[in-house]
Amino acid sequence: MDIRSQLGIYQESVDSFLKQCIDDQSIDPQLQDAMLYSLFNGGKRVRPALVYIVNRMLGGSLEQADSAAAAIECIHSYSLVHDDLPAMDDDDLRRGKPTCHIAYDEPTAILVGDALQCLAFELISNDSGLNADTRIRLIQMLAKASGHQGMVVGQAFDLRNVGKPLSLEQLEAMHQHKTGALLKCAVLIGAVVSEQVSDQQLESLEQYADAIGLAFQVQDDILDIEGDSSVIGKPQGSDLEKEKPTYPALLGLEGAKLKLQQLHETAISALEPFGKSADELKALADFIVQRDH
Repeated sequence: MDIRSQLGIYQESVDSFLKQCIDDQSIDPQLQDAMLYSLFNGGKRVRPALVYIVNRMLGGSLEQADSAAAAIECIHSYSLVHDDLPAMDDDDLRRGKPTCHIAYDEPTAILVGDALQCLAFELISNDSGLNADTRIRLIQMLAKASGHQGMVVGQAFDLRNVGKPLSLEQLEAMHQHKTGALLKCAVLIGAVVSEQVSDQQLESLEQYADAIGLAFQVQDDILDIEGDSSVIGKPQGSDLEKEKPTYPALLGLEGAKLKLQQLHETAISALEPFGKSADELKALADFIVQRDH
């Protein structure tokens, strides 16, 4: 399966939907420009792709999953804008382009993040193609994955532990929240949007999502050491320079690569109950562990 071609299809679908969601009639056009700049900055759209893939695997369609896919990308994009701010990671580049606060200014970047977060929940709540119970469930899932029990607490823990030694358990807990929670949410909301998923299927998908969520971060950490700065879109070794806790720092580079392989195997194994219908999810797991940026 050519997963890159499939990712292109999903990217085109979510991008088309997102472009319709931001009103170009505004009392402050710069805010809208900056929102679009932050949404369309060269991301791979892995999270929306997970929503689409899982939904289709369970009998859904692209159109059925558009709002959920767009919502999770809004949350992800907002988090990157805020992570890059001087008060947080203080990054000037994101995917080879000036970060939002550099391209515009710091107040605009803060407001862009706020606006994108609000837009995510607006998209789901306005989706008339889903019944009310499903919409409420999706909002609950996305809020939990994004907030103080998910992505935000992972970032807070990360910031408070720069330069501090962490155990493997602490490092994994941090990334299960900071990176993994939203990736896991993408898998699960893709299933819930289908409105025909069993509890047993959700359990298998949760195991898959837990594994690829950590795998995504382990590969990020490896790329910080081995990646080409022009490809990964940030200076090579920037995590090491900032003394961030990473898998290679804790396990060594070869240990981190072994960890990545084990997580990949766990993800593939979790999909066995779905048989051939999970081929695309398997291909995406392969893509996550083999990507170069």
